[in-house]
Amino acid sequence: MIERIIFVVFLMVAGAVAYRLYTRYHLQWAAASASVDPLLHDLKPNVPAIVYFTTPTCAPCRTQQQPALARLQAELGEDIQIIQIDATQNAEAADRWGVFSAPTTFVLDSRRQVRDVNYGVADTNKLKRQLAAAGVN
Repeated sequence: MIERIIFVVFLMVAGAVAYRLYTRYHLQWAAASASVDPLLHDLKPNVPAIVYFTTPTCAPCRTQQQPALARLQAELGEDIQIIQIDATQNAEAADRWGVFSAPTTFVLDSRRQVRDVNYGVADTNKLKRQLAAAGVN
């Protein structure tokens, strides 16, 4: 019995480590793409951004992620830029950024460097913490 518990704990730890490694790899890949991505050419200089991938059929996008982003935009105003991309209409961009599911959000600092990626819904407080860690007040 104890062997099974140890095996399950080992699998959980291995899964958590694999997830962290994948996230780190994805951030590096997205950072390399962001520096030359045409989606970011119209960004205002020295203003952080959130790149948000969605689809028309994504219920959590409409009911949770978009309201969270709207609250963030209302609180920060001109101090944040939010770029919404329909992954079905712009599949090429989703491929460049390595997006497999919606919603996916990327937090970029004022130098357009990718700082965080969120798979699934990221609430307003989480996004504010990520922006603060990226040096945004």
